[in-house]
Amino acid sequence: MDGPVRVAEELTPKKVTEPKPGIFVFDLGQNMVGSVRLRVSGDAGTTVRLRHAEVLNPDGTVYTANLRSAAATDTYTLKGHGEETYEPRFTFHGFRYVEVTGFPGTPPAKAVTGRVMHTSAPFTFDFETDVPMLNQLHRNITWGQRGNFLSVPTDTPARDERLGWTGDINVFAPTAAFTMESARFLSKWLVDLRDSQTTAGAFTDVAPVVGTLGNGVAGWGDAGVTVPWALYQAYGDRQVLQDAWPSVQAWLKYLEKNSDRLLRPAQGYGDWLNVNDETPKDVIATAYFAHSTDLAARMAEELGKDPAPYLDLFGRVREAFRNAYVNSDGRVKGDTQTAYVLALSMNLLPDALRKAAADRLVALVEARDWHLSTGFLGTPRLLPVLTDTGHTDVAYRLLLQRSFPSWGYQIDRGSTTMWERWDSIRPDGSFQDTAMNSFNHYAYGSVGEWMYTNIAGISAGRPGYREIVIRPRPGGAVTSARATFTSVYGPVSTRWRQKAGRITLTCTVPPNTTAEVWLPAPIPEAVTHTHGRFLRQEDGCAVYQVGSGTHHFAA
Repeated sequence: MDGPVRVAEELTPKKVTEPKPGIFVFDLGQNMVGSVRLRVSGDAGTTVRLRHAEVLNPDGTVYTANLRSAAATDTYTLKGHGEETYEPRFTFHGFRYVEVTGFPGTPPAKAVTGRVMHTSAPFTFDFETDVPMLNQLHRNITWGQRGNFLSVPTDTPARDERLGWTGDINVFAPTAAFTMESARFLSKWLVDLRDSQTTAGAFTDVAPVVGTLGNGVAGWGDAGVTVPWALYQAYGDRQVLQDAWPSVQAWLKYLEKNSDRLLRPAQGYGDWLNVNDETPKDVIATAYFAHSTDLAARMAEELGKDPAPYLDLFGRVREAFRNAYVNSDGRVKGDTQTAYVLALSMNLLPDALRKAAADRLVALVEARDWHLSTGFLGTPRLLPVLTDTGHTDVAYRLLLQRSFPSWGYQIDRGSTTMWERWDSIRPDGSFQDTAMNSFNHYAYGSVGEWMYTNIAGISAGRPGYREIVIRPRPGGAVTSARATFTSVYGPVSTRWRQKAGRITLTCTVPPNTTAEVWLPAPIPEAVTHTHGRFLRQEDGCAVYQVGSGTHHFAA
């Protein structure tokens, strides 16, 4: 169903060093996935060894402790007939640096070429702002995706693991569908996930299932529901929902059966790799139980089935969540950023308490000097919740933060892909725990969804982009941005600039679609435009409807 793995491009070394006599380190300038082409001439029997690494030690040698038992080593023995070329066939590595030893003489830069491999699919999102850090973040997201979309959506390409972890793709799938055509790849992987589902209905922690790894974990197993829904939102193909439906029903039965009065037990991975801010696992598990049930009700409607049983179950789980975990003042058990993010984004709070919960979330962010503390499950929903509750200024403040923990912190330390941990390299320059420290791990790249819908201002008004919403939200230090998203109907593009109290927006809408354009303007009389039909004034914006073509707005 999905594309083959191909060599998509080649990278030439940016620098070659010799940190120790006879040990040469080639820097390809980009953490990549694939293999090396070696060019070498020498005597027959000479053996050249290639070791692969994501980062360097302070002395310039390759750092491989985080690869655990993975040797990440290729060897080539020369036959001795002029220049020889070696390309390993049945392996791939995750690396930026290649250590070459045993090379006859001093190797030239052209001795090593990086062959970038990933499942063949077009990239579909072009994005640029006037903030260089955000441009690098977008590149890190796409390079992390291409490196881990290799036959299965892996957690990391470098160490002795490379498994299809369900929790990672649960949070990353909406971003993945923006940046790369993911329908075929993830539809194929969903077959692997359904094949791995237990007879009791539990989705597994990884798919294809491997060894003794578990199943039924909140935020991991729920990928069996959230990934089909993300694909449907992006591509509008109901078949992905139809294919998933029996397994979704089995999953909900499993969750209900393995609950105590609709409260899920405190087990699983929780808000994985949060920053010393552990959210109670029963809060997370019950929230995800409700969320998967809510999505199932929406799937049922889209498939022409009766949503009533799932709406009823969602209501009962939500009520159990409120009774067990929510105080009368809007405080949620655990009182963590992620606890509020899940409760708000999954519609688990009474309307009367949403503002109090959102205000508490902002207070917790402020208490950490405007830093996040969220892990794998809280991070993708954090900025969207802040925007949905009227705190886009705080979302920008987090996005543009440069000190630990933040996306900018990683970039300032030279990251060219997303890190597994917020501090894979600590502030003192030392490395995090060697037992689990990948430098190419796309989970925290899930922030891309917020960037693309709020900075670029492109989102689906209805599944599949037949109806489009164009709503850039200027903020922070970002005063201009441009983006193009290749939807199934064709390219959707935006370009906006804010200067001296004036905003200009140019957008292009593909054939056979319509778009709502939201322009920050106090009154429609403040707006000039071409071909737009005024619809309403809402949330501080003048809202217009446009058809296909290119449109210009200013306010």
